[in-house]
Amino acid sequence: MQIVFLLEQVVNGLVLGGYYLLMALGLSLIFSVGGIVNLAHGAFYALGAYISLEVIKYLGFGASIFITPVLVGCLGIAFERFLLRRFYTADPILSLLLTFGLAMVVEQFIRMVWGAAPLSSMMPPEFKGAWMMGDMMFSKYRIFILGVVVLILCGIWLLLHKTAFGRVVRAGVQRPDMVAVLGIRLQPYMTAIVVLGVATAALGGVLFGPIATVHPAMGTEIMTVAFVVVIIGGLGSFWGVVVSALLVGVVRGITIHFEPAASEASMYVLMFLVLMLRPRGLLGERIERFE
Repeated sequence: MQIVFLLEQVVNGLVLGGYYLLMALGLSLIFSVGGIVNLAHGAFYALGAYISLEVIKYLGFGASIFITPVLVGCLGIAFERFLLRRFYTADPILSLLLTFGLAMVVEQFIRMVWGAAPLSSMMPPEFKGAWMMGDMMFSKYRIFILGVVVLILCGIWLLLHKTAFGRVVRAGVQRPDMVAVLGIRLQPYMTAIVVLGVATAALGGVLFGPIATVHPAMGTEIMTVAFVVVIIGGLGSFWGVVVSALLVGVVRGITIHFEPAASEASMYVLMFLVLMLRPRGLLGERIERFE
């Protein structure tokens, strides 16, 4: 029974890792292409959770999975055009201050509109309950989340590695000077990356709303974990972030099995060990600032 319970925790850890991945992948992409450490990324996650509550009231959970990321993605267009665009070549500390301030503004905006009390999101009835596999029991909704994360991951990988858009983005990460010499403006691509990043963060808010507490500070809470995942995986590495997110999720899931009180500390210990051995992270690459 101990082995069965441990395997269940590993699967739960993979689901948790998928949750982290939706946050960290967009955060890593925005930094890699634009050189911006977006401290407001968690605010878009929180907005996704709260906007989905309103969409679910009128259109149901299924519609909120598609509508909410689109709505938050539109906010991402305005965010990049009117705020981030001014700071690509500026001192990085300015973008840090800007996005930190925006995160605080969004959190207070949420308190004004929806109140400070935690809210609950409705889980779709068809995903309530559990599936039995021998002696193992898995939540239907958690397996559904894992499936959605896999689909999103495959879609982003195909976009970045099998399209002309992705080739320009990857070239812009590695050699922005060469891209400029070829007469290609990275600005429109940066807008698309920001939209993609904030939309996936919003999707995380939609998916995890039913199994987590929806509250105004939820964006601030997840940002710490997202940064840990990006640091462990390595800046500029797509698969580094993927491996790191799943690794952090599984480590936390297994730690809960043995010592629940140490589950949060486990990811910091993991980060320390990885950076001691590989200061760039697991699969970190050399990158140049966006110009």
